[in-house]
Amino acid sequence: MKIRISTILPLALLLTAGVFVLTSNAADKEKKKAPKAHPTGYTDTPFLPGDKWRVHDDTRPRPKVVTSGKKAGEAPSDAIVLFDGSDLSQWKKEDGSAGAWIVKEGYMEVPPKKSGKGGYLFTKKEFGDMQLHIEWRTPEEVVGNSQGRGNSGILLMGQYEVQVLDSYDNKTYADGQASALYGWKPPLVNASRKPGEWQTYDIIFEAPKFDDAGKVTKKAYVTVIHNGVLTQHRQVYLGKTGHKSVATYKKHPAKMSFKLQDHGNPMRYRNVWVRELDFSSND
Repeated sequence: MKIRISTILPLALLLTAGVFVLTSNAADKEKKKAPKAHPTGYTDTPFLPGDKWRVHDDTRPRPKVVTSGKKAGEAPSDAIVLFDGSDLSQWKKEDGSAGAWIVKEGYMEVPPKKSGKGGYLFTKKEFGDMQLHIEWRTPEEVVGNSQGRGNSGILLMGQYEVQVLDSYDNKTYADGQASALYGWKPPLVNASRKPGEWQTYDIIFEAPKFDDAGKVTKKAYVTVIHNGVLTQHRQVYLGKTGHKSVATYKKHPAKMSFKLQDHGNPMRYRNVWVRELDFSSND
């Protein structure tokens, strides 16, 4: 069979042209895929009122990277883990001796009074401004009522209390129920779960400040999220928490231990971690 050269040449040209068209189309697509270069900031925008930074300032320091936990309630990368379910190495008694609460099955529990191992539990590390995550559980078996039922407390800096209580279908005074600022502010709502169910507090605490003479220059503030529900929104503290008395401030160090209250009920805690906060970091 004879094939004419005049037939082969046009066919070769067509194939070449086809390859060129395909290559050209691919190149065009690559050009279209290339992302548009956006500015990372500006140096010619107006200054923010009373500030050293411009709007969208390209020279303004970027926030540090923090990796969040993979699951809800899991400690982020910059957290200080105070209790992971294994031991009380980060805790102590008021006299500085080792904490002796019961540790088992991933939680710590207030021991019976007769054991002689109870008492308040203090963090070894001291904190000022902080974010605190803590999970707690009241006894499944309901014993007592009002303040005698599932009672404990978290005393920030050892002084400013966020109440812990079995407040599920349990009538007590409003400023004494779960997530109240004890003796001062009731929670916005009662977000309590049933007895025996694990509950969470996510707390943002702003420590007070004092001048050299002991005068308060900034009061303490707290935000509390109870079981995912906002119950205190940057609420001010009147001072050191007391019982049947109005709280007042007394000068203390910028950082202090926080403590968990032993009120005689077998309360349980787990998954306790803290992030130290610097509210000036985005100035």
